Amino acid sequence: MKRIMYSLFILSAAYSAAAQPVTSGNPIIKGWYADPEAVIFNNQYWIYPTYSDKYNKQVFFDAFSSTDLVHWNTHAHILDTTAIKWAKRAMWAPAIVQKGKKYFFFFAANDIQNDNEKGGIGVAVADKPEGPFKDYLGKPLIDKFYNGAQPIDQFVFKDKDGQYYIIYGGWQHCNIARLKNDFTAIIPFKDGTMFKEITPKGYVEGPFMFMRNNKYYFMWSEGGWTGPDYCVAYAVSDSPFGPFERVGKVLEQDSAVATGAGHHSIIHNTKKDHWYIVYHRRPLGETAANNRATCIEQMFFDDKEMILPVKLSFTGVKEEKLK
Repeated sequence: MKRIMYSLFILSAAYSAAAQPVTSGNPIIKGWYADPEAVIFNNQYWIYPTYSDKYNKQVFFDAFSSTDLVHWNTHAHILDTTAIKWAKRAMWAPAIVQKGKKYFFFFAANDIQNDNEKGGIGVAVADKPEGPFKDYLGKPLIDKFYNGAQPIDQFVFKDKDGQYYIIYGGWQHCNIARLKNDFTAIIPFKDGTMFKEITPKGYVEGPFMFMRNNKYYFMWSEGGWTGPDYCVAYAVSDSPFGPFERVGKVLEQDSAVATGAGHHSIIHNTKKDHWYIVYHRRPLGETAANNRATCIEQMFFDDKEMILPVKLSFTGVKEEKLK
């Protein structure tokens, strides 16, 4: 009888374990990684983060791919400073787009502090999402301060008419600029200007834009990146140029989970209309500036199409395949 009861207990436990949905857990990537750019390529999820370390060691990028948001494969050193001769230190906050059969990888390098220093926003190119990537221009795409914006934290946005824009900026200023069709240069707007400032109230860095039901959702990070109050806020407009009136915070610290939650990106599973926010945060007890971990949560909208506040978790998200 005892043996039968024990067998039933084992079967029940196994059934319960099998019935539990598989989740990613948070963080989803081992090691210190920040500023994640999350995208979908070829029915796979991809994350391109900053390798979070001291600036003189932050000289390469790794990438991570998954078919289900739970199990992630590492693609090491898809790009480093040996391929970008003008980049010497502090490569971070990548953005990536597929155009035709090529993958264009935008990044910031050297943390320039004025127009006399060499560095800024560069572009690399590869035939596959895992690289290897090589320098596309041989020089930065943007290497000067325009409208007070440090040339960092770039995001590339494709509008509904097919035009690509680069949205970027640190030091509490954000610019938008038109990209030439082959991504080799910035081209002027119809009024002749090259860079338009779209800085919303509270903006610090980390811009991101997406469209939903013909509305432009503009998101950014606020606060200091080394501090506990780092967070993400957003605005909504009828145009990629704004005006962007701040709606409120989407993502912020939770004293029971983590601090410094910010610098994010968004992925959208269009088949199921599921939205996910991928971001970095600082585990409780970690005080070192570069000890940041990449995490994921599902993101929801209310009946007025506003983004609901995201709750930080250790669970992450459920398994979700794209095909």
